[in-house]
Amino acid sequence: MIDIWASLCSLLPFEWAQYSFMQNALLAVFLLAPLFALPGCLVINNRMAFFSDAMGHAALTGVAIGALLGIAQPLPSMLIFALLLACAISFLRRAGSVPTDTVISLVMTGSMALGIVILSRQGGFARYSRYLIGDLLSINTGDLLMIGATLLSALIIWFFLFNRLYLISFNEPIARSRGISTKRYDMFFSMMVAFIVTIAVQWIGILVISSLLVLPAAAARNFASSIQRYVLFAAGISLVSCLFGLILSYYMATAAGATIVLAALGLYIVSLAARTGRRGGRPSAARRR
Repeated sequence: MIDIWASLCSLLPFEWAQYSFMQNALLAVFLLAPLFALPGCLVINNRMAFFSDAMGHAALTGVAIGALLGIAQPLPSMLIFALLLACAISFLRRAGSVPTDTVISLVMTGSMALGIVILSRQGGFARYSRYLIGDLLSINTGDLLMIGATLLSALIIWFFLFNRLYLISFNEPIARSRGISTKRYDMFFSMMVAFIVTIAVQWIGILVISSLLVLPAAAARNFASSIQRYVLFAAGISLVSCLFGLILSYYMATAAGATIVLAALGLYIVSLAARTGRRGGRPSAARRR
């Protein structure tokens, strides 16, 4: 499969398409774009942008724990820590009297500080600084398979649970009246976001990964007239941002993840200007609460 993809890329009349690292990165963005767009729509609806940012920053602590335990590949420790943290935040959001943004801020700053302390104490912080900015061009075949499996799992979950998850984000009292366990689904969705962010953070970067989850969905929300179009537009905007940002980063020799986020920000500004320019337009279906 990878060989077929490489053969197709080699037919493109561009210099960058002839390099294997760019071929892998190009396939990765085709997989990552919908992987971020699908949960991103519900992240916006649930006002969880700050939560996704916290999960990105918490990845550093997972890396630190893995280093402390002597694990060569820190992804397992990153995932375990992120999932536990997602459960804790979801529980505190509903059970505590402290405002949600305060809870998330405390958890995010505390966990990241802990990660920095552990890594700096071992004198190895510089070795893990790549997690801060990401390295999309380092993706290999094994990484692509992992991203593909994650996307497939997300699509299956989306197919079976989207209506319930969307109803909870749209009107939680109605969801409860229909017998939907909102607490259970809220925790499940939080863990799903944490899993996706943690899987991708090593390539996109801790500092910008939340933006890639939020910006395409926020741009789509500016002009989508139905929930179906909202999701499709978010996926399309995410894909265009990833493609444009990846190619631009090649020619400018910049960090791919950050360049992709800037492309997504540009599209968001365009969508905002387009929505503002419409006269007498009604609010989009995706924005109605």
